[in-house]
Amino acid sequence: MFLSQKVNHELVEVLNLEDLFDPLKHEIMGRFHAGEELQDPEAMSKSELVFPSGEPLPQCWINAHYREAHQPQTPKVALKN
Repeated sequence: MFLSQKVNHELVEVLNLEDLFDPLKHEIMGRFHAGEELQDPEAMSKSELVFPSGEPLPQCWINAHYREAHQPQTPKVALKN
């Protein structure tokens, strides 16, 4: 899978998709695709990556607590004595 860096828009090949999908991992191993030679793999922060279209990564890939923000709060009922 290819992603893009937010700042310079260079293409990045994700080398391990499981790390990308795991919200507890904040970095992935990737390889830039620039020039004719194959680049060495390096660690990259997920927060610096977007899809090539410019869309951000899904919250479920970067935030382990994304469901907590979307769950409705249950009202607390006071007990009568």
